[in-house]
Amino acid sequence: MSKKLMERSTPNLGAALKQERKQQGYNLAQLSEQCGVSRSMLSEIERGNANPTFTTLWNITQALGVSIDELASRCDNRPLEFIEYLSGQQTPKMVSDDGGCQLRALNPLSTATQFEWYELVFEPGGALHSEPHAMGTVEHLSLVEGELKVRLNKDLEQTIEDLGTLRYPADVSHSIINDGNCPARAFLVLQRDN
Repeated sequence: MSKKLMERSTPNLGAALKQERKQQGYNLAQLSEQCGVSRSMLSEIERGNANPTFTTLWNITQALGVSIDELASRCDNRPLEFIEYLSGQQTPKMVSDDGGCQLRALNPLSTATQFEWYELVFEPGGALHSEPHAMGTVEHLSLVEGELKVRLNKDLEQTIEDLGTLRYPADVSHSIINDGNCPARAFLVLQRDN
């Protein structure tokens, strides 16, 4: 039997474990605490860089409430490659309180505990005001067109222009504001400290 054929027939347990963990809403640290396997080992298993022993796999699956057989059967039936299509109607959209900023949520729900990313479109004078997020949260704002200003705690301000990027703590009150006369567009990534 060729090596290529042997690799194909081996279940991708790491990917199945990662999918199950995310579906249940665990981050790596939480699952590590539940099963007694180190966070770094869990990460290596999920990426396919380490093969777990039977005992390690048993501890992980018991913490997730699934059997090893069930996990292996999911692997056998899962396609290795896929393309997911969401129409514009299926992409969640929100509007700021003042109506001057539209947000489109671009990340899959499974990543929401770790990070979120949005497309932001501001009308002139539009603003997006946010209360503090969880401790350790950081936002990364990358401008695509126009000019925006970020304000932290109502006193520290920084303008972003020329396709620049701002990174700032989001565990304090913060605002993104378009003080200009033209629309502005940006991408925002919200990263949580897990």
